[in-house]
Amino acid sequence: MAKVICIAGESGSGKTTSMRNLDPQSTYYIDADKKGLSWKGWRNQYCEKNKNYLKCDDANIVRTYIKKLAADCPRIRTIVVDTINGLMVADEMRRSKEKGYDKWVDLATCVWDLIVECYDYRDDLTIVFTAHTQTETDDAGYRFTRIQTSGKKLNKIVLESKFTTVLLSKCVDGKYLFETRANNSTAKSPMGAFEDFEIENDIVKVIQALEEF
Repeated sequence: MAKVICIAGESGSGKTTSMRNLDPQSTYYIDADKKGLSWKGWRNQYCEKNKNYLKCDDANIVRTYIKKLAADCPRIRTIVVDTINGLMVADEMRRSKEKGYDKWVDLATCVWDLIVECYDYRDDLTIVFTAHTQTETDDAGYRFTRIQTSGKKLNKIVLESKFTTVLLSKCVDGKYLFETRANNSTAKSPMGAFEDFEIENDIVKVIQALEEF
């Protein structure tokens, strides 16, 4: 069973930057936002020439690539999909002229299946999804932060429920951090994985901490 992690946060909170220490030799980067990465020298690390970079916002194509990498590319130990919102918004825009409820069901099913299927892949594989967040206020005035989704159907099924680890990225006084558990948010992690509420913004250390789970 592969490990599946979500790094969620506002734009500029350090989601992409947290991938900076991954080994390009064993990482495949799927750029669903099609905006490039956020550190100096990334173009030499991740590119078509190195066969470790794909710029694509079609969820079905991304799903196919992940499946093929899991089955046929044992050197790839980490796959990053940045961001899942890029897949959702692109699908919504491509079907903007369609009317009715069915297109929202199709979108929810596509995203749901993409995530769920990842757990079927080999044990030494980690798949990291990044996601934008939104802050909501319920009828009781309680404010909380969750993954931003397209359509009420995806809100209803709660994407966070399919991840054992959801870390909330944030920037405090110029320092980039991850929150490891809920604090008016849907952040969570396996019991005992992280002693601290806030940890360094580094996905490599996160993966190492989760090796026992």
